[in-house]
Amino acid sequence: MLISIIITTYDRPKALAAVLNGLRRQTDRGFEVLIADDGSDAKTSNAIHPMHGKLGVPIQRIWQPHRDFRAAAIRNRAIAKARGEYIIFLDGDCVPLPNFVERHRKLAEPGYYVFGQHVPLSQEYTRHIINNRIDLSAKSFHSLVANRIKGRITRLLPLLSVPLGFLRKLPWYSWQKLRGCNFAAWREDLVRIDGFNGNYIGWGFEDSDLALRLTNSGLRAKDGRLSTGVLHLWHPEANKAAMTDNLQRLRKAIASGAIKAEKGISTLTHVSAHPAEPTTGSHPDGHETVGE
Repeated sequence: MLISIIITTYDRPKALAAVLNGLRRQTDRGFEVLIADDGSDAKTSNAIHPMHGKLGVPIQRIWQPHRDFRAAAIRNRAIAKARGEYIIFLDGDCVPLPNFVERHRKLAEPGYYVFGQHVPLSQEYTRHIINNRIDLSAKSFHSLVANRIKGRITRLLPLLSVPLGFLRKLPWYSWQKLRGCNFAAWREDLVRIDGFNGNYIGWGFEDSDLALRLTNSGLRAKDGRLSTGVLHLWHPEANKAAMTDNLQRLRKAIASGAIKAEKGISTLTHVSAHPAEPTTGSHPDGHETVGE
């Protein structure tokens, strides 16, 4: 089974390079990578280009002009181009450990979507990793323990692999557990609900809306914690100006029992994918690659 990994990014090329290095080390090689780029400039294209050949799996970038935070829209464009039966969503500042894909594959099960977990790194340690181009995914567990003692890593438990068996499918796990930085679902389930709701613009709740509608469609949440943890590079707090409007939109979806996205994959007019060659043009490849 081919797995598609969709990585959402915007203007953090060094963080994205760290994530791609993590994918380069995966023990499970049965995946493709789609960079869901919300309007980054040529620096991101130039960061991706060296990974062609190094990554050892297909990689392409889906790009849209940056007009506020539109993670929902760019993820829909990436879903439309994904070839895998199963899709893992990862933020462009969340570095996977070498068995990340292998563990997600083991958790994949019809009728379920999987919510994962992340481990925040300190601002100082993130700066150290980025500035020195350190391959975080290559760190041994002993090294991670040492950095936890130094306060550079907030916790270690999520990075462990614990065989929880049936406990991962306890009935009280709800859609509210899902976080967009690390989760997975079957492509056909995502298409059935028409993907993300592109009306969510600005930070907040587009991932909760998706999880809610997956649940309303008959799927159940499966606990991927203590199995699929990722290392989350520090970043400044997001602009939450749109949070109130997005929360109102989510409450409306809860009240209506929504299943289909109001503005989903089916509304896309054009989606283009390309290998993101380095360029100095105003657009990441010298031209705009997708429609609105």
